[in-house]
Formats: sequence, C-alpha cells, structure tokens
Amino acid sequence: MTSINYTINTQSKRKIYGIIGAFITLIVPFFLIYFGQNTHLETDQSLCPLKMLSGFPCPGCGITKSLVYFYEGDLQKSLYYHIFGPLVVAFCIATIVVLSTELITQKEYFTKLLFNKKLAYGLAIFLATYHFIRIIYFINNNSIDDILQQSIWK
Repeated sequence: MTSINYTINTQSKRKIYGIIGAFITLIVPFFLIYFGQNTHLETDQSLCPLKMLSGFPCPGCGITKSLVYFYEGDLQKSLYYHIFGPLVVAFCIATIVVLSTELITQKEYFTKLLFNKKLAYGLAIFLATYHFIRIIYFINNNSIDDILQQSIWK
C-alpha cells in the first residue's frame, strides 16, 4: 500500500508566509482606497508606535501612504512620503512570483542574491542615511508644538 505524505516542510511554510505577507502588503492600500480612507491621509494620526510616542517618524513611516499614492498614479507624492514605496511594490510582486515558482518547481532561485550580506548592508546604510536626512528635514519644517501634536502627548 502506498502512502502519500502531505506534510509541508519548514522551508515551504516560510515561502507560503512570505507570499501571504507580500500579498497583504500590496492589498492593504487598495482597501484604504476602496473604502475611502485615503481622503484624509495627509491629516490623520499615524499608527506607528514610535511616532505616537515621540512625534518623530520611524524609518518605515509613510510606506502605506506612499503605496496609496503610487496606486493612484501620483508618483511624486508617493516618493515624497517614502522613497522606498514604489520599490516595495516591485519587491512584493517579485517575491510572490519567485516564491510561488520555487514552491511549484521545488527549486531554489536567487538564494545567493537574497542572502547577500553586501546587498543587505548596502540597503541598510541607504535606509539609515535616507532616514537621517528625513529627520533633519522633519525637524527643520516642524516646531516642537507641531511635533508634539503628531504624538499622543498633545
């Protein structure tokens, strides 16, 4: 008698979670647009815990707003809110395609590229530099009262 093993190994589970995470990242801004929650994006309180506590944006603040404006076709506003917004869309689409292909073919693609330390350090340095410049710009364009208004301490 032949038995079929339906267990999913840990690596396949991670790929499935990666696909789900990338899909959720891409779909949330569509829900904001569809349900009309994007009309107050510029004035709404951020849900970022760091910004709520300190009034200062974290390195990821603005990604969702950037994705919403990218989907609406406003690339300038998308890049204004976060320079990585359009890159997140491209990365999520690539992630879904590559991980789905890996699950179907049972082969590994781009492993050396994705686990490249030089690439990871380069992106981290770029993000840190970008965030440092954003903080300086933020401080120059906002008074202490404005910063406190953006926190929970208003």
